[in-house]
Amino acid sequence: MMAAREDVEFEADGAVTLRGWLFLPDGPGPHPAITMAHGYAGVREHGLEPFARAFADAGFVVLLHDHRSFGASDGLPRQDIDPWQQIADWRRAISYLESRPEVTADRIGLWGTSYAGGHAIVLGATDRRLRAVVSQVPTISGYEQGLRRVAPDAVAGLEEFFSEDERARFRGAPPRTQAVVSSDPAVPASYRTQEAIDFYLQPKPEGVWENEVTVRSNRAARMYEPGTWIGRVSPTPLLMVVALSDTVTITELALAAYERALEPKRLQLVPGGHFDPYTTEFGQASAAALAWFREHLA
Repeated sequence: MMAAREDVEFEADGAVTLRGWLFLPDGPGPHPAITMAHGYAGVREHGLEPFARAFADAGFVVLLHDHRSFGASDGLPRQDIDPWQQIADWRRAISYLESRPEVTADRIGLWGTSYAGGHAIVLGATDRRLRAVVSQVPTISGYEQGLRRVAPDAVAGLEEFFSEDERARFRGAPPRTQAVVSSDPAVPASYRTQEAIDFYLQPKPEGVWENEVTVRSNRAARMYEPGTWIGRVSPTPLLMVVALSDTVTITELALAAYERALEPKRLQLVPGGHFDPYTTEFGQASAAALAWFREHLA
């Protein structure tokens, strides 16, 4: 029997309501639980429901929420990403799960992917309520990713783009925005590869996502270094799912970070690029995560 899905909401800091889907497995509870969230500038409709359903069908309560200022969640300005605010909000999601009568409160795991895979590392290192962590194709170093993804002759222009936004906001203007994905070199965008364009522009219900993110989100991403926390995740069990040809969060950075992690840990390699774990390699990526959660939560 397919797990039931219901809309839920919870307060992040008294002023902002976060919203998500709660998947409830069949059978009497309470059940172990998993908290999930999407990556950079995404929403829960970006390929995450199949993971949530796979976990829920295996007997886990699953909470999949939209980050602040994205999708169904509150937050202004819209389409704005502060990684440390997202991490603080995610702690509220853990507390919300603990409060649900269907949940075994001392058996909660966390699954994060891409940018949120970086958050998973930070939360695994700093929130001991978590009993297991899965970090899929994670951001490890915004600085190192930037060195590989931004051509050297484009860096000065990018820094001036950031500076113009800072000056405008000092004058009282709202944060400037750019596209999340675009194939047009004249349009400022976070991603330009066809695989990223296909992923972000995949069919979704109308109105749940905009191809827009604040410029300051891009600067924050280049400053974000979640890999520095990876040695502190232990003794919480950590699974890393790494794509062998990842040019977004960079395979070599993820493998080097995994070497710095302490036991208990496991590495699952999957073929393809950054977005393949959601599509062609979904079976392998989801099965590895499910096996990890079963081992450490069930």
